[in-house]
Amino acid sequence: MGRDALRQTKEAGNVQSRRFSLESITAAAAAALESFGVPHADAELVADSLVTADRRGIYSHGLIRLPLYATALEAGGMNATPALIWRRRSGATGVLDADGALGQVAMKAATDRVIELAHTYGIGTVAVQNSTHYGAGNYWSDRLTAAGLVGIVTSTTGPTVAPYGGRSATLGTNPLTISFPSGGAHPLTADMATSAGAYGKVLAAKNAGERLPDGWAIGPDGQTTNDPVSAMSGALLTFGGHKGSAVSVLLEALGAALTGAHYAFETVDIWSTPSSRMNAGHMVIAIDPEHFMGLDHTRERVRTLQDRVRDSGSTGTLAPGDPEMAHFHASDSSIDIAESTATELEALFVRLGVPSPA
Repeated sequence: MGRDALRQTKEAGNVQSRRFSLESITAAAAAALESFGVPHADAELVADSLVTADRRGIYSHGLIRLPLYATALEAGGMNATPALIWRRRSGATGVLDADGALGQVAMKAATDRVIELAHTYGIGTVAVQNSTHYGAGNYWSDRLTAAGLVGIVTSTTGPTVAPYGGRSATLGTNPLTISFPSGGAHPLTADMATSAGAYGKVLAAKNAGERLPDGWAIGPDGQTTNDPVSAMSGALLTFGGHKGSAVSVLLEALGAALTGAHYAFETVDIWSTPSSRMNAGHMVIAIDPEHFMGLDHTRERVRTLQDRVRDSGSTGTLAPGDPEMAHFHASDSSIDIAESTATELEALFVRLGVPSPA
């Protein structure tokens, strides 16, 4: 079962769900974060990133994460008021120490800087250390393509994935996002975990009492499992067998060896130990087409590629990024949240004294 099939059968669309207005749920999420001392602008940024993920149907990186963020902020694993420090600035590169910040706060600073670098040098690269979960990668690649840049984004995570042939959680889900500006309706974007399924989807399945697809995970005994609880105490599997495992290992190096962050197997994850400073690493790379064949040329060539992919098969053939953007535009004023997530959010809002969203 693929990503879209899992979404259709196990996410908000086909399980019991509740509908919220975008304005009210975003305001409530921001207010919840502010109650832990997160500055207003940062809280709005993080809330917007989570709601945008839900709007795109990427429920694994949406508001399902807010109670986890709240627990980590309360316990100290996430720093509500970090002192971001540039450890290095050299030419087209930089190293940012995020001081345990919410990953979205670190990534805003990183993408702001990498946009300046790419426009100046033709390419810019920023490494982030001492960070946490940054939400969906395409939220950040959107900022880069909006600036006329090609974006490449990856991150380390906690230990959740077994390498090909392995039996223990050694790697992270190691997401990879690549996005090109396009003359079409939206950028050409691939945003994916290198595990067979995102960890957040396993969490969503556990909360909803659902089973996992075949080939996603092994239990603590090393045997394949469809039980999300067993998977969370065992390990996820990489996509694509030994080839996907190789990609995941190399992204682990890119996200940690160059950034000063921890490898997954060195990380104590905030999801299991909310007080842990997990030292996640992000790598952000931006390329300015104006320094190559020009932005207009690149945008038109990318649109040609998108259209050719869509025309290559039967009606309904999609280019990368099409499903998410279709979902986004269908959620222009409200979103459906799975009942299990809505119940958790409601309990969190009540505990924090945040008015219940409409």
